[in-house]
Amino acid sequence: MDDTRGAAFWQALSFTQSVLPMAVYDADLRLLHANDRMGRITGRTEARMRGHPSGFLLLDGRDGTDGTDGADGGDSDGDDLVDGADRDGTADTPRPAPDGKVETAMRRVLRTGEAESLQTVRRAPGEQHARSWALSLSPLRDTAGRVYALAVTGFENSAQRRARASLALLNEASMRIGTTLDVTRTAQELASTPLPAFADFISVGLLDSVLRGDEPAPGPVSGDVRLRRVAHRSARHPDAPEAAVAVGDIDHCPEFSPPARALATGRAVLTGPGDPAYTEWMARDPLRRAKATDFEARSIVVAPLVARGHVLGAALFTRRLRPEPFTEEDLALAEQLASRAAICIDNARRYTRERATAVALQRSLLPRGLPAQSAVEVATRYRPADSRHGVGGDWFDVIPLAGSRAALVVGDVVGHGIHASATMGRLRTAVHTLADIDLPPDELLTHLDDVVVRLASENSGGDAGPDGAPAVDEYTGASCLYAVYDPVSRRCCAARAGHPPPVLATPDGVARLVELPAGPPLGLGGMPFESAEFDVPVGSTLALYTDGLIESREHGTGTGRGMDTAPGSGVDGLRAILAAPSPSLEATCDTVLDKLLPPSRADDVALLLARTRALDADQVVTWELAAEPALVAEVRERVSGQLAAWGLEELTFTTELVVSELFTNAILHGRGPVQLRLIRDRTLLCEVVDTSTSAPHLRRARVYDEGGRGLLLVARLTQRWGSRQIPGGKAIWAEQPLPAV
Repeated sequence: MDDTRGAAFWQALSFTQSVLPMAVYDADLRLLHANDRMGRITGRTEARMRGHPSGFLLLDGRDGTDGTDGADGGDSDGDDLVDGADRDGTADTPRPAPDGKVETAMRRVLRTGEAESLQTVRRAPGEQHARSWALSLSPLRDTAGRVYALAVTGFENSAQRRARASLALLNEASMRIGTTLDVTRTAQELASTPLPAFADFISVGLLDSVLRGDEPAPGPVSGDVRLRRVAHRSARHPDAPEAAVAVGDIDHCPEFSPPARALATGRAVLTGPGDPAYTEWMARDPLRRAKATDFEARSIVVAPLVARGHVLGAALFTRRLRPEPFTEEDLALAEQLASRAAICIDNARRYTRERATAVALQRSLLPRGLPAQSAVEVATRYRPADSRHGVGGDWFDVIPLAGSRAALVVGDVVGHGIHASATMGRLRTAVHTLADIDLPPDELLTHLDDVVVRLASENSGGDAGPDGAPAVDEYTGASCLYAVYDPVSRRCCAARAGHPPPVLATPDGVARLVELPAGPPLGLGGMPFESAEFDVPVGSTLALYTDGLIESREHGTGTGRGMDTAPGSGVDGLRAILAAPSPSLEATCDTVLDKLLPPSRADDVALLLARTRALDADQVVTWELAAEPALVAEVRERVSGQLAAWGLEELTFTTELVVSELFTNAILHGRGPVQLRLIRDRTLLCEVVDTSTSAPHLRRARVYDEGGRGLLLVARLTQRWGSRQIPGGKAIWAEQPLPAV
């Protein structure tokens, strides 16, 4: 059917019956026409609005009783929507018009004749809440093409903008919450992130078991609840005057209270002054009631912190400054915020537990007390890395050796965590075992290298590598420095495997790095190690340490594990401290840590300081003897006379017997001269040195055997005995306890 109605009719029909609010303004921005939808929103008829200079949805910019233009700063309720749009970063979404810019945009369209789109937030007269609008500004032209009016069409997108604002807030929370593996810091981040876009005051309370790192009981928490206040933040003041519970104190929540209900149900609770349970909760606590009076809350959401089926605590979101209460959408948003934060808090809790376990294991494997010995005075320190990096495998040790010597050990296992601590314990045990057989430092490191290779193979599960050879765990490795100091000769023999060299500070105030051959790290297998000997004046200080002490960012070192420490690094500071006078080794240790360690450490630190001593000349007696059986009686006489001089007559019989057996064995199994040495220290040591390289061993003699009982007799009569290889032969020694004074 031919429709004879003209275009003007259809345009008018589209204008009047559109579901979108539409208005036409003249060149002075006075309203000419408004459709029914605009009238229903504003509560005004077109006739009443016509001729008034007004903005979109507003009757008169000068009439403050009828409404205020959100662009002019009168609308604070839509700020969260505006901020949310700013955060979502959507490129094709019109950005909200800045305050006072809507009228400017309308005049610009009238002037340029070009259509524009913009975003704004408006609260129409009679409405309690602002709404978000996408505005389309279109110029109207006469038959001559001149712009004479302006058409404005509004499309409400409040729901979309709220969704974008929520997503933006969740995205911001995912970036700002959980930046560390610290439970308290994570709770503080939850309390500060949604301010002030979502709430005016936020508090976070956790169960004490979470703060200890314990595993919470699965499922909801029922009954009265005790929550430890971990963090709270206020949009009003940095000191959060609204808080009724101080940080660190217990917040007692009875069973009917909103926090207890949230923890019992596992769902967020919407509450406030209109909730009877909230009113009773306030009434039972005078301080809470006073705070509620001074800082009246309009609306509150309590969201449980639940992660992996475990209840960790609760977060409380309060609106006091904002007039609009929380909605069901806000309730869901609070649950999502709490859920994301709970995962981060639980991760931090798990890390706290693992770190505490690793620290306990590490400290249990370190020596609780150093053994008594006369060779050196010792002071030690151990500091774990900070919580972000975990506990490492650093260790130190002092091992008494025969002849009043002392072995000084410092090592560092690759990696952090329980695996590194456990590996450290196994290596420390291996070092003790190897030291008991009195191996030279280079040989000890060779055997220790074999141990690390074996541990790496075990950690790989015994699988074969690509070439068919046994696979090796590339993360199992270590460095070690092993030094033996002899207070009789006043010399030290040391070797290192991928470890920084020691620092020697002599009594004359000079501190220097000891030049030791650089050996490879432990775990490579088949690589040689080399020892070096050097003189150590009495009263000197030897510093053994792990690389965490000198290789921090503040020191600017670029040295890797096993590399020599370069000048200008932290070792220069260590040398300066050791060269300076100090009242004690303990004080020196404290000074070293205070001056060299940064506040945040990425690696463990172990430090061992040893001040050398020497045995007096009257404590050591040495005889060079020919390997002749006829001298056995003379040897017994010399020993008897020396014991009498030392006032140790009680040990004469046993010592003569021990010396006779050891001297006789040296004559039978060796050649050339025999050296006999007696050392009176904490024990009485008898040592015989011969030219034989065969190691002695105990054996059980048969009934009719004429020999083979000598070492068995020595073992039964002395506290301990052993042998060690030396250049040109071996030394066999036996120790007896001194008589009680």
